[in-house]
Amino acid sequence: MTCALAGISVFATDAMAQDSAANGGAAYGAPTADTRAATQQAAPTPPAPGEVGAATPAPPAPVPGSVATIDASGLAAPPVSAPPAVQNAIIAANAIIGKPYKYGGGHRPGFLDPRGYDCSGTVSFALNGGGLIEDPLDSSGFFSWGEKGPGAWITVYTKSSHAFMVIAGLRLDTSAAGDPSGAKGPRWRPVLRSTRGFKARHPEGL
Repeated sequence: MTCALAGISVFATDAMAQDSAANGGAAYGAPTADTRAATQQAAPTPPAPGEVGAATPAPPAPVPGSVATIDASGLAAPPVSAPPAVQNAIIAANAIIGKPYKYGGGHRPGFLDPRGYDCSGTVSFALNGGGLIEDPLDSSGFFSWGEKGPGAWITVYTKSSHAFMVIAGLRLDTSAAGDPSGAKGPRWRPVLRSTRGFKARHPEGL
């Protein structure tokens, strides 16, 4: 299967498409009403380090080019050529990397949840950090969010049982499908995965 991500063709195998509650793939809640992406404006300041349990006192420095990278601590360095909303979404997501997987986690008002985050809660947290969503959505709620198809910078892949995202070429996912570490919960994953059975959505303009 081939999927377009930031202008790069990525080949993934169907063998990597396994996701379940056991590896952080469960979705939260029932389908929600049509929810549109928040109008893009100046991206807000991402959560301060430590506010939501950031793994380091400062985010990794931006890296050259258009593809985000994962550093030795498991955090993502945003690419310098990415729009501010994309960079801020990456920095915001770094604040919850390593948090536990928690069914229903991240769906409280304000997105902050000391218990942990589920799949759609993780995606919602990152998007909110970039000023791209106003309220948390469950995986079915993302069916009608944003625009149809893959985006140039951000793509949310969603189905009734799971949601994950690819941002600046890097996968943010609570499921360990295809990840040699096998770690559950919000993580930047070193490899992409099959998108078979998922709907692709993206923020307008990104």
